[in-house]
Amino acid sequence: MKLVLLSGGSGKRLWPLSNDSRSKQFLKVLENKDGQLESMVQRVWGQLKSVGLADSAVIATSKAQLDMMQSQLGNEAPLILEPERRDTFPAIALATVYLYSAKGVVMDEVIAILPVDPYVEDRFFRRVQDLEDVLVSSGANLALIGVTPTYPSSRYGYIIPETDQIGNSVANVSHFKEKPSEEQAKELMNQQALWNCGVFAFKLGYLLSLLTEKGFPIQYEELLEQYKKLPKISFDYEVVEKANHIVVLPYNGYWKDLGTWNTLTEEMATEVIGKGIISDDSVNTHLINELDIPVTVLGLSNVVVAASPDGILVTEKNSSPRIKELVADFDQRPMYEERRWGWYRVLDYTRFAEGCEVLTKRIGISAGKNLSYQLHFKRSEVWTIISGEGEFALNGEICLVKSGDVLRIPAGAKHAIKAITDLQFIEVQTGSELIEEDIVRLYITWDEVEAHCQASKLSHREIAASRE
Repeated sequence: MKLVLLSGGSGKRLWPLSNDSRSKQFLKVLENKDGQLESMVQRVWGQLKSVGLADSAVIATSKAQLDMMQSQLGNEAPLILEPERRDTFPAIALATVYLYSAKGVVMDEVIAILPVDPYVEDRFFRRVQDLEDVLVSSGANLALIGVTPTYPSSRYGYIIPETDQIGNSVANVSHFKEKPSEEQAKELMNQQALWNCGVFAFKLGYLLSLLTEKGFPIQYEELLEQYKKLPKISFDYEVVEKANHIVVLPYNGYWKDLGTWNTLTEEMATEVIGKGIISDDSVNTHLINELDIPVTVLGLSNVVVAASPDGILVTEKNSSPRIKELVADFDQRPMYEERRWGWYRVLDYTRFAEGCEVLTKRIGISAGKNLSYQLHFKRSEVWTIISGEGEFALNGEICLVKSGDVLRIPAGAKHAIKAITDLQFIEVQTGSELIEEDIVRLYITWDEVEAHCQASKLSHREIAASRE
């Protein structure tokens, strides 16, 4: 069996900590067994390794999440990159075709799909392994896992088994009900309906035949080229609701979707993350602060206070799911991102009437990591090193830099930097279009940079002095 983990979403439900680049699965707010903070994706990947499934797993994600994924999991997790976000059907189709044409997986292989961020016990993933036998023995098109409900939730979808099979370990699926009212949920529980946790399996050949019927290629490179032509629709609507034979495997154990602030804070090991204080008379209140200034919460119960460079949220816990509706139209660049080399935080952005833009960032590069050798046509940059030491490449020369150095990079200049120790600098960009598209990456690794540049034993200051 092969596992495909889906990592997508725009990150609006856990605003302001999550954004288009840092979705909920990347927030480091959970505590691992060593007492260190980890994200949902780190937790799930660790669980897959503990039950022996990591070697069979790939993660389908968008280009926008590539650096974040590599920052948190390193290079040990195989990634399938979607050219753009187009919902779950295109993502699953691309992953399945990749396994077939790029990895040589055979038609009879069982493919299991699951979200990258469920909050579950390790035994949940052992239940996922049972899907293979269930699919083969039942002859079904699809095999799902359904969670036994613990309360009549109106936030989850429900899987309703056929009435004559209620109580069996595996049942045929009668129909589905998406997010019912609480009263409807109570009735569904009486019918022994199960929560739909988004985990299902099919034989690889089943989905490939569907793609062929729809006129799409089943070779990976060809499907990549036609990715925009795939319908922007969920797998549930495009495949599940049209399948002839679906079975469901019950799971009677702990499962939770940590997709809103009220559910996420229930699993946090501490009430305060970051600089801040909550008064003793504030009951069931959580503070998550990513800013460098302290936040104080006084006399507020059942509240979440979340602060990041993207904004500040103060909400009652029961009202927190509504945040997605309120911020849906916010149009601003992400103010904080994790990258494969470290992180950056936007300190200021100003657009002047005459069209000039100025963007100021604080950038951190981990020791041994580097920015790519690149150039820009529409902006110049000034870097001020504030801590650490590194090697700086500029137009074919490499020199040593350290705290206090000011590096001027004109438009069109080829440049890169590598951290010898953990390195931080302030970057001020000035130009007409401060966008990602104005980056031309020439070399990615530092070995490539060194191979094409002339190393100098002089420091940045000595080189500057010799040119005066």
